[in-house]
Amino acid sequence: MDGTELGAVVRYHRKRAGLTQIECARLAGIGKTALFDLEKGKPTVQLATVLAVCGTLNITLEPASPLMEEYREKSAH
Repeated sequence: MDGTELGAVVRYHRKRAGLTQIECARLAGIGKTALFDLEKGKPTVQLATVLAVCGTLNITLEPASPLMEEYREKSAH
């Protein structure tokens, strides 16, 4: 997934929640410009912003790689 697709996912969830960009930004505790940039897929959006918005909209981000199963096994010990 790239920034443009993530922005589209965020926009879709926000609209389905019935929130304006300003309302969503306020709920996430970020500035409206940060949300605008995220939805546009700008590459300069900070990770904390992405996590705040995704948390607000109940979007789960999960790392995926061929090594994740091994990581989970090793980190469980």
